[in-house]
Amino acid sequence: MIYDLQYSRFNDCSVLIEWPAVIDDVMLKSILNFKMVIENSYVKQNIEVITTYNSILVIYEVTIEDVNSELLKLKALNIQQNNYEIKEAPVWEIPVCYSGEFGMDLESYSKTINMSKPEIIKRHSETIYTVFFIGFLPGFLYLGGLDPQLFLDRKTHPNLNVKKGSVAIGGNQTGIYPQNSPGGWHIIGNSPIELFDSNQNPPCLINAGDRVKFVPVETLEYLDILNAVRTFQYQLKSSNTYA
Repeated sequence: MIYDLQYSRFNDCSVLIEWPAVIDDVMLKSILNFKMVIENSYVKQNIEVITTYNSILVIYEVTIEDVNSELLKLKALNIQQNNYEIKEAPVWEIPVCYSGEFGMDLESYSKTINMSKPEIIKRHSETIYTVFFIGFLPGFLYLGGLDPQLFLDRKTHPNLNVKKGSVAIGGNQTGIYPQNSPGGWHIIGNSPIELFDSNQNPPCLINAGDRVKFVPVETLEYLDILNAVRTFQYQLKSSNTYA
């Protein structure tokens, strides 16, 4: 699909490229393909390419002297993106415990959306989500694909300290807090895995374009996984077996 992209100077050292303001899996492929084209075309120049739901920010090491020439170069590169094909994305299986204190907002969330807790867990865990980009915090996955029946606006008064690993819902999104942080999403569970580790290469195993499936676990299994993570004996599972 061909998109009408908007190119503009973001600041002295960066250019913003924008797609239509929607969240869409097909458009994500276009964004990631263009990102690959840009990175492969600037191998002799130090740049950083950051993606979001509907944009790319190209950050240069130096000030852009001739922005018009740079915009024309990027527009020409866009034509090449159809020559790149992204490989099939892995599906990462992320364990989540929805029980007791791990789902501190699950009771109130259940009452607000008028849905039983077992049904919420079923709907939340049976979906395969797409990772659109990573941001807000290192390792925070912006996931698309949440069941519309689970949509709920963010809290009016955010929590000042959401626990690391909290699995939460905010608006039309769900995600996992990779570290202790303030946050205004509704916490329905917790995952014991590490989403970001600065001592590893790469520090974040999951990438934009990958997919995620939440796997419900009970408290004892959660604690076993947590212990394995702490002793570096846990390996996150992935597969390509889901349709």
